[in-house]
Amino acid sequence: MIYQLKIKLLSDTTFGRGDGVAGLIDQEVEHDSYGFPYLRGRTLKGLLREECDNLIAVLQDDNLAYWKNIACDLFGTPGSSLGTMAAMHVGDASLPDDLRKAVAWQIQDKTLTKEEVLESLTTIRRQTAIDSQTCTADKGSLRSFRVVIRQLEFKADLLFETQPTDEMLAILAVGVLALRRLGSGRNRGRGYVRCTLHNLHNNVGEEITQHYVSLFSKVREAVT
Repeated sequence: MIYQLKIKLLSDTTFGRGDGVAGLIDQEVEHDSYGFPYLRGRTLKGLLREECDNLIAVLQDDNLAYWKNIACDLFGTPGSSLGTMAAMHVGDASLPDDLRKAVAWQIQDKTLTKEEVLESLTTIRRQTAIDSQTCTADKGSLRSFRVVIRQLEFKADLLFETQPTDEMLAILAVGVLALRRLGSGRNRGRGYVRCTLHNLHNNVGEEITQHYVSLFSKVREAVT
């Protein structure tokens, strides 16, 4: 079964890869061989797990234990065995396939380069620290980083070997709704996003976020 997570960038975002380009920028974005930025599925899964765990932590008594078990079934547990592996596999979040295929063809035809593709989807920002006493820039504090420009929409496939339970989709939906920031610099104004959950049954792509968020509330009240 395939579901899909859509991520719309509401602000410039850095899908950091932990290094830069000498003489150009201090922090580069993660991008593929064609210059398309993307967010690794493993990173995205960790962000979703973090949001779900934060929400579960504020629940009480029976609800806490109940939803914690559901989350473990969905995301797996550290050092998982065959019996405790995650029910969901998260793919990389990337731009639409039709766009990527069209541009890949142009790169192979040598009418575009991957550098041109990367530059068309990103820009470079710079920041520096300010000395509170002198109100001037601290020496050596200037940093530059590449950001993916706002308003782009990324999609990540969520794969299940078997049909997930309604409770799994419910805890996933609240985690998706709670995921508001991602990437490097998310605590400094970058990486503000809106995420939605979609069902790809029959390739319709129906949004199901609010439906399962409501179900989460109903089940939580029933457990209480």
